[in-house]
Amino acid sequence: MFAVAVMVSAWYGGWKPGLAATSFALTVSAYYSFTGEQTPSQYHTAIAHLALFFAVALLICWFNAALRATQESLRRSESNFRSLVMNAPYGICRCDALGILQDANPALVAMFGYGSAVELTGRHLGSLYADAQQWFQTADYFHARKAFNDLTTECVRKDGSPIVARISGRSIPNGKAGGSFELFMEDVTETRTLEMQLRQAQKMEAIGRLAGGIAHDFNNLLMVISGYSEFLLERLGPDPRLRGPAQEISNATQRATSLTRQLLAFSRKQMLAPKVLDLNEVVAENLKMLTRMIGEDIDLVMVPGHAIGAVRADPGQIDQVIMNLAVNARDAMPQGGKLTIETANVTLDENFARTHTPLTAGDYIMLAISDTGIGMDNETQSRIFEPFFTTKGSKGTGLGLSTVYGIVKQSGGFIFVDSQPQHGTAFRAYFPRVDGREDAAAAQDSLGLPRADHGQETILLVEDETNLRRLARQYLETQGYKILEAEDGAAALQIVDGYRGAIDLLLTDVIMPGMNGRELATNVAKLLPGVRVLYMSGYTENAIGHDGTLDAGINLLQKPFSLPALKDRVREVLDSEPIPMEAAMSSRTGSSLLAEKKVPPFRARRFNLHLPLRYRPLGENSWRPGTTENISRSGLLFQAQELLHANAQLEISLWCCRQKLPGSRPPRSSVAEKWSAPSKPKARVSPPR
Repeated sequence: MFAVAVMVSAWYGGWKPGLAATSFALTVSAYYSFTGEQTPSQYHTAIAHLALFFAVALLICWFNAALRATQESLRRSESNFRSLVMNAPYGICRCDALGILQDANPALVAMFGYGSAVELTGRHLGSLYADAQQWFQTADYFHARKAFNDLTTECVRKDGSPIVARISGRSIPNGKAGGSFELFMEDVTETRTLEMQLRQAQKMEAIGRLAGGIAHDFNNLLMVISGYSEFLLERLGPDPRLRGPAQEISNATQRATSLTRQLLAFSRKQMLAPKVLDLNEVVAENLKMLTRMIGEDIDLVMVPGHAIGAVRADPGQIDQVIMNLAVNARDAMPQGGKLTIETANVTLDENFARTHTPLTAGDYIMLAISDTGIGMDNETQSRIFEPFFTTKGSKGTGLGLSTVYGIVKQSGGFIFVDSQPQHGTAFRAYFPRVDGREDAAAAQDSLGLPRADHGQETILLVEDETNLRRLARQYLETQGYKILEAEDGAAALQIVDGYRGAIDLLLTDVIMPGMNGRELATNVAKLLPGVRVLYMSGYTENAIGHDGTLDAGINLLQKPFSLPALKDRVREVLDSEPIPMEAAMSSRTGSSLLAEKKVPPFRARRFNLHLPLRYRPLGENSWRPGTTENISRSGLLFQAQELLHANAQLEISLWCCRQKLPGSRPPRSSVAEKWSAPSKPKARVSPPR
């Protein structure tokens, strides 16, 4: 009884209660053993019994203490490992050989959107898979009792939303019971989304480079076709049998020119004229045209942002973005619907940027165009910005959205699409917010006024495309110019070094083998400090600009161009004042010269003069008063009484008198000439104040 008491005390209380019970039992035993008359043999026997009891009691206390310590260590170890499993950020579960879930940790429960592990226990693992074929692949490992790693599967949460999980597992033998499997799951939905966005961005970049290269070579071919078709049209008589085919060649060239410009817009290789814009004003200016374009069965709604910030972009390109997205929305609503254009100031944080690669956190101006049309599935959304991809069949070119993508990216912005089948589509473009103060010293657009038809200057023509170089030489020679031609930069420098006469203009391509046009102009300017430079290109590769924006002091004629455009541009540059090379190059080196003094790009000097004039539309008798805004020898800008239509023919009467200075040219007589307003009257004529 005493031994049992000691054992129980040591088991439940530890070695200290066991030792106390041993002492109590030993004391009681000694009291009853040594009381009364005893023989020596009985006395010795009692002592032996007490010693044996004491030894056994100590052994029991030690054994129970060691066993208790082992069990406590095991309990702590189990608690630690359970804590690792229960608090792990990855889903961990155990299932039998048939795939029936036996246990799951909280991370797995949360990953699949359930409330507790009880809801998952007893379910078949295959019921969590979105694709049965993927479950069969996992089941093969179960049947073979083989470990597996990093199986990527499409799974379904409790609410039906899809997730992407990466699964690893190992078999746990259990004798005749058949064993079980331990599975480890990681939710890689966000990672997969980022990987897809990165691959999409890389694919678009590769396609853009290819498209830009094709457009560059195609531009040269178009220039030759277009130029010689213009030669034919000039030389052919009115006979429609001959003139008709030549005109068709010219029309086809114009359509191909539009195609190459769209390819350049997608590849972000076109040259832009960015300005500080208010998107609310840009959208408002397009509303009237959009209303006519989308039809009466579609409700057009504008939701302008309050106190919206400014963006820096090319206004013509932003117009094209709005038009292309609106046309796309119209085609998605064949039965009518609602088209909403929204602008807003937004601040995007790191969490948003992490899921919308390659956008960076910051302040943006959002331009959102949404519709209530048929929407798109995920596969279509992954390809909508690819050139020549269309869902409209023969009615679509596949370049509308790719052009939008290129314009937004070249403007420093980002564009994303959100769509579901039968639930409409929303395109959201984010443009970086900039300071709203317009650069007062920005160069003004040149007026497209008539210039001298012929000249006698000497032009150095540098073009690596033989046919295009021959065409430009022939045409310019018919205009009275003397042409020196070279096929590359090295040959051009040899001509400059050996030619004894004056060279008034360097007309050079930008992208050439060996030495590009910018490097050639720099070397020529060292030999001929007063030479004027006109670049020709449709694919600049940052040689004369950055991110599609021309450097200060650069004059560019974009390919493909018409021969009359070549004539006018050459004449404009020859009539302008040359730019010192150190001023033109300072924009590339980052010096502060241009910050102190803005240099207009090869443009005649303008004077801000407010002089009275009279004008009238051609054919009318009554004159209307106006006031000049500024005047240069290439033309004038004046304030009219009303907004003039594009291509309006006007007569302008302006009487000027100036004092002749020593060495100056004689004053020109008064002007009463016909003038054709260009296609963008707002650049020339302002509405009444």
